[in-house]
Amino acid sequence: MIRVLLVDDQHLIRAGLRMLCDAQTDIEVVGEADNGRDAILLAARLIPDVVVMDLRMPGVDGITATSRILADRPATRVVVLTTFGDDDHLYPALTAGACGFLLKDAPPADLLDGVRRAAAGDSPFSQEVLRRLVQRAVHARAETPRPVEGLTAREQDVLNLVAEGFSNTEIAERLHIGVTTVKTHITSLMTKTGSPNRVRLALFARDA
Repeated sequence: MIRVLLVDDQHLIRAGLRMLCDAQTDIEVVGEADNGRDAILLAARLIPDVVVMDLRMPGVDGITATSRILADRPATRVVVLTTFGDDDHLYPALTAGACGFLLKDAPPADLLDGVRRAAAGDSPFSQEVLRRLVQRAVHARAETPRPVEGLTAREQDVLNLVAEGFSNTEIAERLHIGVTTVKTHITSLMTKTGSPNRVRLALFARDA
């Protein structure tokens, strides 16, 4: 069972998200908060697996709340769910440690998939946001990435695909290896590159 904390200042949004999650057999909503301060307190008390986090809220905003929650409990997965998909909201959220970034106009199935992927260690992004990240990365580094010192050839392959935004399952299919093997490579890559999460690993790959 995936334990989820919903954080949004709009009651209607929270009610809709709760109904959506409650209809699933593998997702349990353990709490709700309408501001960042309460989100921090509830995350410490309820220990959710995934926090679905709005960004613009009165008092403590979602960026600050994300940073505080992950500082206290790094294993928590924070997925941003917002109306604002611009860079001014995206990059501060990623810097704060959010593992995913979804837009509120996404289909309900995308949100559920995002919660499940986040709980499994993946980084869910709305297609529009992911496309922009990839385009920015490609534009910044058009040539073939230079090998990173200390990586095996297979780790380099995995790292390149992580940078392109592929999920563990997609990487496994492209490299013809098991998903468990992909996860092992990613864990090794995070250790070797000093990346605390998958998003930072992707940014590292882009810069390298």
